[in-house]
Amino acid sequence: MTNDSPQGCPHPAAEQPARPREIDSAELMCGQREIVIRHGQELYRLNVTRSGKLILRK
Repeated sequence: MTNDSPQGCPHPAAEQPARPREIDSAELMCGQREIVIRHGQELYRLNVTRSGKLILRK
């Protein structure tokens, strides 16, 4: 049997958690102001603004 969940995900794809997984933005950003997120074949940029807000753009 194969596990189709993305690497590092705590829940297999077929198993839906009772509520959405929560990730602290500091943990996600790892001290950077911008990260690139791959979603299928598309790339998105997640930026932290000077005022501390998050912006996701294609």
